[in-house]
Amino acid sequence: MSRAPDPRRRLPAIESLLHEPALAEALRELPRALVVEAVRAEVASARRGLRARQAAAPSPAALAGLAAERARREGRPPLRRVLNATGIVLHTNLGRAPLAAPASRAIHEVASGYCNLEYDLVTGRRGQRGIAVQEWIGRLTGAEAAVVVNNGAAAILLALSALARGRGVIVSRGELVEIGGSFRVPEIMEQSGARLIEVGTTNRTHLRDYQRALERHDDVAAVLRVHPSNFRVRGFTARPELPELAALAHRRRLPLIEDLGSGALLDLATVGLEHEPTAAESLAAGADVVTFSGDKLLGGAQAGLLIGRRRYVERAAAAPLARALRPDKLALAALAATLPLYADPERAVREIPALAMLRAGEPELRARAERLAALLKAALPAAELKLARGEGEVGGGSLPGARLTDWLVEVALPGISARELEGRVRAGEPPLLGTIRAGRFRLDVRTLFDADLEVVAGAVARAVR
Repeated sequence: MSRAPDPRRRLPAIESLLHEPALAEALRELPRALVVEAVRAEVASARRGLRARQAAAPSPAALAGLAAERARREGRPPLRRVLNATGIVLHTNLGRAPLAAPASRAIHEVASGYCNLEYDLVTGRRGQRGIAVQEWIGRLTGAEAAVVVNNGAAAILLALSALARGRGVIVSRGELVEIGGSFRVPEIMEQSGARLIEVGTTNRTHLRDYQRALERHDDVAAVLRVHPSNFRVRGFTARPELPELAALAHRRRLPLIEDLGSGALLDLATVGLEHEPTAAESLAAGADVVTFSGDKLLGGAQAGLLIGRRRYVERAAAAPLARALRPDKLALAALAATLPLYADPERAVREIPALAMLRAGEPELRARAERLAALLKAALPAAELKLARGEGEVGGGSLPGARLTDWLVEVALPGISARELEGRVRAGEPPLLGTIRAGRFRLDVRTLFDADLEVVAGAVARAVR
């Protein structure tokens, strides 16, 4: 005779589980299909557990609770705000520069309804996308014209495609760089349709190297100079100054294109960092086209800017590729709200978060770390907390030689390893990202806003509980 199934090992039907009280809220707030999928997944998981070991089946209430948690987890937006306590200001994996308050407001206003993206409210006719950004770039840099595209790589790709497709472009071997995401200058040039003409050596390239290349090749369309924003070559080095390279290109009636990479709009010495060439300085020194990012040192949304002499910029704007690379209304709104802050450099440094974080000095950071430690101690009396100095980074492929002196809070809890604590807070709501060193979990306060500190303390406390 066959044995009757053990009722303790029987799993409830999907439909009956959907009537459990633990799922009522999830069914109200989330799509029913998502909740049903979560219930099925938990039942399947429980079934696998029953096959693997002799044990009683979980109760319907327990299964429903697990399914509700899974459904909420799956129903969260994939892009979420995180708390950055890594000390890396322009953290590429975390979206680089946080936006200034005017930019956040502009995005909300534009996203909540229709906007005049390509409509001229004065004439009532079709307008030009990104015109406000172009006008502000002209005011701030002296550029005759500008084109906005969706990122920095797109800006140099468009410039090369529009100005040098099918012809040669001279570049120093010491500037054939690779940045994050496997962006390589030779590959971008290949995609643009331009032909690479290498000159000089890794560490030394002279003006005469460019001169020889111009004499040997009769199809040169441009000279490209790439600023080493994400690396440094030190020691026995040589590189022509921008004005003399521009003079050589202009004698041949060729444009000089400079890719600045990070795209500073003000002298970073004002925030205590080494000088980084600004877009205005490059244009004043003779560059005809300058390309740079909008979401790094500029502190705006992800975008690429191609600026300079009108005859070259307008050729780029008219190229078919320009339409494929154009930014959306949200990026344009954020950028157009960020640029006016630069009209007052002191206001820019105060209100653009990336610049404010870079300027923060030791006294300010220590005071912030002390406040965070006090909040953590109040939330977790058993925690062992220690203030320590550390080193932050600019990040985003910007200023690789810069080291920022930071203050951190080191957190140790009895019975919880640093690795386990890091995993718990990273999986929390909101997620908190710190670092681990010498067996201690560390929170760098440079990349935390003052308003974040209570949230951080609460996130750590919930993770421990």
